[in-house]
Amino acid sequence: MNARVAKILQYNEVFVDNELYLKYTTSKYPDRKIAILSCMDTRMTQLLPAALGLKNGDVKMITNAGALLTHPCGSGIYSLLVAIYELDVDTIMVVGHDDCGGKALNGVEIVEKMRARGVTQDALDHAAEHFMPVEEWMTGFGDVEHSVQHTVEIIANHGLIPKEIEVFGFVMDPETGLLRAVKND
Repeated sequence: MNARVAKILQYNEVFVDNELYLKYTTSKYPDRKIAILSCMDTRMTQLLPAALGLKNGDVKMITNAGALLTHPCGSGIYSLLVAIYELDVDTIMVVGHDDCGGKALNGVEIVEKMRARGVTQDALDHAAEHFMPVEEWMTGFGDVEHSVQHTVEIIANHGLIPKEIEVFGFVMDPETGLLRAVKND
């Protein structure tokens, strides 16, 4: 085990032994009936809930690179469906952010990095056969507002999501936490 993980596990023992978990006690049902799909950017981890006045248990947080939905039956949609049908969520917020690293990804460069770390052509071909070419899949999305708007449209028009579910899109400033609404077309 590497030293970084060992340090985390060491802290975890202290956390449990000192019952520090008690202040986080809540149910699995989000108090505000909201699910938030946001970017995994480290700047957003604590800033997003703090800037929105959220405490543990208020919402279901779903994070991934870019707050993107890349497949109509992928893990993002799966999580939203569970939130809606099992956890009583009736509102979804999609929150992207300025200065997102996902917007400028170069799929060709990422594939070269994959090859340099031992990913085979067979593995790349398998991904292309079952989804899409990795170069295309790993290419950035450009404009964050357009990306958020596109994700909102995917959710709002998804055949498995009830029409009464409200879906809103926002872009956050990762320095100040200021949200701005993304207009729906």
